[in-house]
Amino acid sequence: MTYRSEKNTRQNLFSPAASTEGPAALFNRLPAGEQQFIKDKAEDFHLSFQQTRKLIEAAADLLQWEETPVSSLWNDSAADGRKGKDRGRAILADLERQIGEMRSNPISYEGFSGQKWKHPAYEYVVKNSESATILGTCPVAGEKTRCCNLQTLDAVEQCGYGCSYCSIQSFYESQKIFFHGNLARKLMDIERTLDPDTLYHIGTGQSSDSLMWGNRNGLLSDLFAFARNNPNVILELKTKSAVTAWVNELEIPSNVIATWSLNAPTIIRHEEHGTADLEARLSAAEKLAAAGVLVGFHFHPIVHFSGWEHEYTAIVKELERRFTPEMTAMISLGTLTFIKPVLKKLRASGQSSKVLQIPMADSAGKYTYPEETKALMFSHVFESFSPEWRQSVFFYLCMEPHTLWHRVLGRSYPDNAAFEASMKSAYMDKVILARELKRKYNR
Repeated sequence: MTYRSEKNTRQNLFSPAASTEGPAALFNRLPAGEQQFIKDKAEDFHLSFQQTRKLIEAAADLLQWEETPVSSLWNDSAADGRKGKDRGRAILADLERQIGEMRSNPISYEGFSGQKWKHPAYEYVVKNSESATILGTCPVAGEKTRCCNLQTLDAVEQCGYGCSYCSIQSFYESQKIFFHGNLARKLMDIERTLDPDTLYHIGTGQSSDSLMWGNRNGLLSDLFAFARNNPNVILELKTKSAVTAWVNELEIPSNVIATWSLNAPTIIRHEEHGTADLEARLSAAEKLAAAGVLVGFHFHPIVHFSGWEHEYTAIVKELERRFTPEMTAMISLGTLTFIKPVLKKLRASGQSSKVLQIPMADSAGKYTYPEETKALMFSHVFESFSPEWRQSVFFYLCMEPHTLWHRVLGRSYPDNAAFEASMKSAYMDKVILARELKRKYNR
């Protein structure tokens, strides 16, 4: 490619973006000074289209992380002794090295202001579609990592929170929350397909937060009726909310498990926008447990940031202080994991966040922390629990290879089916125990 044609091709990256994604869109969101800097360096060092694209992406990442801008990291002296296009290659390699060092260290939130998240003005839409199915399977299931084969129930579509690492917002039309006007009937249709001799584990937390809506549109009333009619279904409601006004208004079947995603206060404050804080989540879980409802907790995503050990250990101690192993169905451990389309969406969002600052090792086709870092974090949290909790509560790793299970939990499963069967059995044992306790204390 000639210099002139290369320059013309490169100019496409600097044109007004026709969409909200792609390198041109990223370029147009950069401060004017950074835009001009990239244009000048691309011209001076005859950068190729791909080199310029990578430079734009690096500048967008640094802006999103609130780190030193690319114009300050650029080091002309890295090209000393080089000629021609080797000059640009050398400087870009040095830039990549500097960004790699940022990624390799625990994330620091010191001085991180974050783009202030504004709660969207959502439109609530009632869907009465007869054809749309609402029962599915875990969207990232596969045998390369251990998956519990959770069946997913899309009772609500779209989440009202703004967690910076979440992909739900990219699945649905923005700023619209979809409720099913015929949910009870759709649940009855599902009921007809269930084998009464088979144990099912169904969760509603994949397409929205399960409890932040309370009983809006009769949501929980319909779900609880479904659970009550199907005692062979373990219905898991997963949340980051503190909405509990419905607890004293509805009869909650024993086969309903309410689970909370927990995180370090630093991560909640900077990355889990709009959600209840840690204390509010734990207080809400206490209220459910006091009503005789089984609870569970997801340490997910555990993030490797400065001070992570202290903050996650403190959560463990609070759980052991407030809850009993008998009323706790499960504890899961997981971390930041991305697929390429989600990485693209999160980068394109422009929201200040540090979740994409992790090292991004390839793991079974997904991008996450290197296994050593995950083993360190998971082991620390697991070993912070007392022996009683480790023996009496079902612990598991979410979407991790079986080799990591051995390193962290000292056990693994030969395949997903064995993991699924073990989880269901452990949960049902707790359901039976909770039912007996509820009957005993007449709750």
